[in-house]
Amino acid sequence: MAEMVKSTTSSGPRTAEANPVARFFRATEIDTRLLGMIGALVIIWIGFHIITGGLFLTPRNLWNLSVQTTDIAIMTTGMVLIIVTRNIDLSVGSVLGLCGMIMGVTQAKILPEYIGFDSPFTWVITLLIGLIAGGLIGTFQGMIIAFLNVPSFIVTLGGLLVWRGATWLVTSGQTVAPMDQTFRIMGGGAEGSIGATWSWIVGIAACLFVIASIVGSRRQRRRFGFPRRPIWAEYFLATLSCVLILGAVWIANSYYWPVNIAKKYAETNNIPWPETGLDIPYGIAVPVLIAIVVGIIMTFIATRLRFGRYVFAIGGNPEAAELAGIKTRWVTVRIFALMGVLAAIAAAISTARLNAATNSQGTLDELYTIAAAVIGGTSLAGGTGTIAGAMLGALVMQSLQSGMVLAHVDTPLQSVVVGTVLVVAVWLDTVYRARAK
Repeated sequence: MAEMVKSTTSSGPRTAEANPVARFFRATEIDTRLLGMIGALVIIWIGFHIITGGLFLTPRNLWNLSVQTTDIAIMTTGMVLIIVTRNIDLSVGSVLGLCGMIMGVTQAKILPEYIGFDSPFTWVITLLIGLIAGGLIGTFQGMIIAFLNVPSFIVTLGGLLVWRGATWLVTSGQTVAPMDQTFRIMGGGAEGSIGATWSWIVGIAACLFVIASIVGSRRQRRRFGFPRRPIWAEYFLATLSCVLILGAVWIANSYYWPVNIAKKYAETNNIPWPETGLDIPYGIAVPVLIAIVVGIIMTFIATRLRFGRYVFAIGGNPEAAELAGIKTRWVTVRIFALMGVLAAIAAAISTARLNAATNSQGTLDELYTIAAAVIGGTSLAGGTGTIAGAMLGALVMQSLQSGMVLAHVDTPLQSVVVGTVLVVAVWLDTVYRARAK
């Protein structure tokens, strides 16, 4: 009982006066804005499920939705840091297209002349070249912004045109295909999934990680004398997280390979084909795992490293950050370099999923990336934003697109809906910040 009283996060009288809902949120420290986004996502899912006659909330569509979200989700983690520092990057879609074309040409035309086809090193060399290209492009743009004092809007708007044109020049507009077999694993599909067993292993490992994080955080708070959540709140958060994780794994394992692919797999591995068919679960897709790992790393960078603190300090007050000794120009360069690398990772996933590098790859992705960050709570005024919120915003954006496609909504109307959602999100952010003051 003493532990329960001591670990409460607020004073006694204040807690007594608050209503039960307020006490619950104060005790669990759940971000109400993030919870509101989750509520909006649930409403979108249920609405589209009803409109599409039960097609939306199926394992097949949810699995495809998770894979389709990965490109934007990965890039929006970098866009958060850029917008937090009061900058913008309009070139990420074109950078994705150029990096994708470079990786496509590398593995389909250049490397086969030196190491042959289906070499085990093809995908490694290809990915490395793509990451270097993305990093160099981002560094180049960041240098212009930081040291030549050209506004990021203008630099990246020019980059949008330049890198899109460069994508066309690489192959004179020709599509490059097919991609290396191992490289295609990053795109998902039957080959790019880890199966049921490994999915459960990953899910259980994720649950253990969450529990360890909660226990470690509580110990750190106790060590430094910070307020701690009540024990029941810790149990609630751990249970809720594990239920969501294992539920997602169950959904991924409920989607099975198509019959033709399953038959081919059975013939190749000399597996008898039963009369009822062979159900082989996809499991978690590799690109989804990549996006989750990127999200964890970016969250660590933004919240645990000195670089992340510098980013938010610059966004809160650039002049004060400069006077405090922060090398704001080099921080800006690193942010844009990081954004270029993330665009290259997204390009690898996109190219692998398409099994081709195309001239139109990444078109309008910059708008969806910015929209996802803003919908996820990143303020265009700078200084505020979370990686988790931005990735959830990417899922909201893709859910709208996927749902409208299933509902046979015309493409022009889809653009109207997406644009309206973006404007409403910015307006809500403005209202929220005004009330917070």
